[in-house]
Order: sequence, then C-alpha cells, then structure tokens
Amino acid sequence: MRSMWKGAVSFGLVMIPVKLYAATETKDIAFRQVHREDGGRIRFRRFCTIDEQEVPYEDIAKGYELPDGEMVVLTEEDMADLPLPTTKNIEVVQFCPTEQLDPILFNRSYFVEPEAVGTRAYSLLRDALDESGKIAIAKVALRQRESLAVLRVREGVLVLETLLWPDEVRVPDFGFLDEDVDVRPQELRMASSLIESMTVDFDPEEYHDSYREAVQELVAAKTEGREVFQPEPAATDTGGGSSLADALRASLAAAKGGGPAAVAAAEEDQEEAPARRRSPSRASTAKASTAKAGTGKAGTGKAAATPAKRAARTSTAKPAASKASSGSKSPARAAKTGTAAATKTKAPSRARSSTAAAATDDAKTTQRGRRAS
Repeated sequence: MRSMWKGAVSFGLVMIPVKLYAATETKDIAFRQVHREDGGRIRFRRFCTIDEQEVPYEDIAKGYELPDGEMVVLTEEDMADLPLPTTKNIEVVQFCPTEQLDPILFNRSYFVEPEAVGTRAYSLLRDALDESGKIAIAKVALRQRESLAVLRVREGVLVLETLLWPDEVRVPDFGFLDEDVDVRPQELRMASSLIESMTVDFDPEEYHDSYREAVQELVAAKTEGREVFQPEPAATDTGGGSSLADALRASLAAAKGGGPAAVAAAEEDQEEAPARRRSPSRASTAKASTAKAGTGKAGTGKAAATPAKRAARTSTAKPAASKASSGSKSPARAAKTGTAAATKTKAPSRARSSTAAAATDDAKTTQRGRRAS
C-alpha cells in the first residue's frame, strides 16, 4: 500500500509520527463511455462558457457562486493562506465510550502506521485505548478539508475514521412519525422471538457482491462469444390478505429450522387465519352444516328426481355431438350407430301407417251403417 498522508498524532504532550493508508477500496465495475457503433472512447473537454475556448487544467481555479449568481474566484494561493492547523496533525481533543458514537457519522477509514521513531508511543496509545474500551475524538485536515475523526483499535492497528459534521446529517421529517401506530403485544413478542432466532455472530466473509460477479460473468461471456442466460427472478410473496401476526408466525417457524413440515404448517395456518376471523366460531358453523344436512334429507326425492330430468335433457342434446365425433369411431361401432339411427328413423313412419289403416276401417264401418239404415 502507498501512504496518502504523513503527519503526527498529538496525544497530550506526546507526538507520534504516523502515515495514513486508505483502509478500504471500492471494487465496483468501472465502465467507460464509448461510441456504440465502434467502441471509441468518449472524450470530455473543458470549455469556458464566455469565450467558448478550451481551457487547460492549469488555468482552472475554484469558484464560489453567490446567491445572486456572481462568481468569486479562489486561487491555490488564496486557499494556502487559510489557517488550518490540523493539516499535518491529528489532534486528539477528548475520549469517550464507543457506544456514544452514532455510526451514521462515519465517513472514511484509514489505517494508521507509526514511523520508526514513534513505535513505542504508538503502542502505548493503542494498548491504553484497547484496555479502556474507549475511542479518541480528534480533528484532522485531509485534502484541504478539516473533519472530525475517531481513533480506535482494530486487529492491533489504530484506525482513523473520519466523521461527518453534525449539521451534515439530515433530520428525518416523515408524516408517520406523528401518527399513533398501534403495535399489539403479541406481534411485538413474535417479532422479538424472530429477531432472537435469527441472531448469530456476524461473519462478513459469508457475504459477497453477487451483482458485481454477474457483471464479470457477462463480460467474460461476451469476450468468449457465449450466450448469457439470466435466471428468472424469484416470486415475492407480499402476503396481501394475511395479517402481520400471520406473517411473523410463518417467518418464526421458518427461522427456527422446523423443517419443511413446520413451514408448511405455518403457511397453512396463515392461509386459514382470514377464514377463521370471518367465521363466528367453528361450533356454530358445524351446527349450521348439520341443520342443512337434515333439511336436505327431507327433500331427497325431489333432489334425486331433478338430476334424472337433467340427465334426460342432456342425453337428448347429445346426438349432434355424437355425429360430429363418429368419424373417429371404429367401423363396428359406426355400423351399430348407423343401424340404430335407421331404426329410430323408421319408427315414426310405422306409426303413421298404422294410424292411416285405422282411419280407413272407421270409414268402411260408417258406410256399412248408412246402407243398413
């Protein structure tokens, strides 16, 4: 590692020469802006809005814009004349318990390495902090900007944490903070049990940046000319109809490691909960169903007759469908079907013939009666 700052830690009347090293690094995927057609890099140039000329970097200065739009130009010489006593000094101003520092103030982390002549004083401050369980509040100027900072011990090394100033932390202003939200004791107990069941020692090595790995896989696939398949996103159950208590109950069963049976039982209980809330009681429901069953016995004859009538109507409407599907039947079945159809067709003609014969006999009898008279 390469040091990015040199100075000293002032601890009372003790001066400890040290170097600072960036303790963290961002391993994000860096992209370049390129031309889509040929992949050429996009270049940005600095132009002045007044004379519309390109400005070299050495001619660029800092500008502070006033509320009326007027610009105040500040040069490097102007900035160098500003009083900044902590430019080369980490000034310890107080010590405090670790729990009094809100993590929202943390900004950047730096490893603190002692110079050879300050190793003994460095070790003294490190061991004293470690034994007391406290942290040192300090001031330091990095990159011409003074910041609050914290000195703490991590794995035998002093770590400098730069902090935000208190007025750099926004005040939360949300409407729900003024609402009187009702939290039930049962739900609070289940939430506490869920937190307790999911509490384990934190191991950062168990986590990794899956998005960065996916981007690297995509780049590698593009380089090798392979086709990339994206997995389907997992469906998210929002629990639309279930209550908060039901969701907590199911989550608690899953977190306790009760196995698939416990999770399934919890989910089944979660699904049945709205039905239980809607029905007055199981006993009354059972009585109502028994009464309905008794009423059904009295009308069994009518109920049985009605399906028979419906079946007869349905069978009457089926010949058209059977004709449409006759092409898929075997020859024997088709022959039987044709014979039955012919028989049904001849039956009405025989009835008409018998009726005509009866009418002829009646006419002959009438004529004989008239002749006799």
